[in-house]
Amino acid sequence: MAEIVLCRVDSRLIHGQVMTKWVNQSRAEKIVVIDNEFASDEFLKEVCLMSAPVGLDVVCYTEQEGITEYKKDSFGSKRVLLLTSGLANMKSVYEAGIKTETIQIGGLGGAPNRKVVFQNITLDDKDVEVLKYFIQVGVKVIFQTIPEDLPQSVENILKKYRQ
Repeated sequence: MAEIVLCRVDSRLIHGQVMTKWVNQSRAEKIVVIDNEFASDEFLKEVCLMSAPVGLDVVCYTEQEGITEYKKDSFGSKRVLLLTSGLANMKSVYEAGIKTETIQIGGLGGAPNRKVVFQNITLDDKDVEVLKYFIQVGVKVIFQTIPEDLPQSVENILKKYRQ
């Protein structure tokens, strides 16, 4: 069974920080992206796959494909960095059996009715409900955009959201 060494929510999915900083920090050998929209965009997938460093496997799945492949033990035996673009799809894969003790929130972009809570991370009421779910089931949630940042606890972030 694959070892998920970092479980990250980032609306940008694969980008420079993931490739250069978080892969090195976590010593990941494989990136698994689980995102319906990303998995169905062949051009974007191709660009990301080509940008991966030599020796680093990158696979992209829809939510259902990712869940199925995980249950079939198809993630392999490598150290995996698991990425989703949003909290809702992270909750879906978690509830379907891809369990993790810690989830890192690294980037959730702005939009109407979203509030900035830490650097480039914004939340809305739906996100807050998902965060409360993760707290309730005992998952540690931290907010950290880059390794050099001090991780912010979900409790502190929720206080900022309520202000």
